[in-house]
Amino acid sequence: MADQDEKKNKSDSENAPAQQPIQKGSTEEASPGAPAWMATFADMVTLLMCFFVLLFAMSSTQQESFKELVESLKSALGVQQVPEAGTREGLTMHKIPAEEEKKEDEGDAVDEAGGMVQKELDEIVSDVKELIMFNQLGGMVKVEGDEMGAKITISDVLLFPPGEAKMSRGGLQVMKKIANILSQFRYQIRIEGHTDNTPINTARFPSNWELSADRACEVVRFLITQGINPGLMSAVGFAEFRPVATNDTDEGRAENRRVEVIYERQSILSAVSGEKQPNE
Repeated sequence: MADQDEKKNKSDSENAPAQQPIQKGSTEEASPGAPAWMATFADMVTLLMCFFVLLFAMSSTQQESFKELVESLKSALGVQQVPEAGTREGLTMHKIPAEEEKKEDEGDAVDEAGGMVQKELDEIVSDVKELIMFNQLGGMVKVEGDEMGAKITISDVLLFPPGEAKMSRGGLQVMKKIANILSQFRYQIRIEGHTDNTPINTARFPSNWELSADRACEVVRFLITQGINPGLMSAVGFAEFRPVATNDTDEGRAENRRVEVIYERQSILSAVSGEKQPNE
């Protein structure tokens, strides 16, 4: 019996696997691969990087793409300027080409009309200056042109006796020559009568108002006889209230007593622009 047990133990020990000897300094081997969360984190980082790269690409091209789109529609919509990116400014529309051309044509027409007006005014001034020079009327008749128009000034000494509104023979001769010039220009004329501040009180002229107005009307009536269209003329008297010199001296008072024939620039502009004139 003991012999059988010994044989059995011996057989079991022979069939048991041999144990490897444990070597000093050996360590337990680590499990292969990274933790599972690392893979998820790496995927997230990659996706975020792609997302931000895409945003950057879109922001860098958005403005140029928008401008190209607007430029492609510019001819149809008439866009004047493209709003900067990041602003709330809307698209500003301008006149369509046809309206711009019309505006340019109107501007050209105004410039052309202005040139014609100036030419007419220069011609009036030039003709009257020649009249003054050839008839030795310097100091008695003056002419000047400015931004308001052209003005012919005639001394009352040349036209009227003192305190009267009926033209003298010499005054009629001078006015006839002036009328020859005025008849060449079919524009509105304003005749103004002026006096000095010397009071007058007669049955016909209670004040300088009546005297100045009657002298202006006398000139108008004479110009009508010379063929000037009465519908183009007006007469007004200003008495002593629009002096051009002092009333404290004889010379100044003589300068203030005058009749003025005035062409206004605006009335000439209306005529050359095709507007209908009075009594036409």
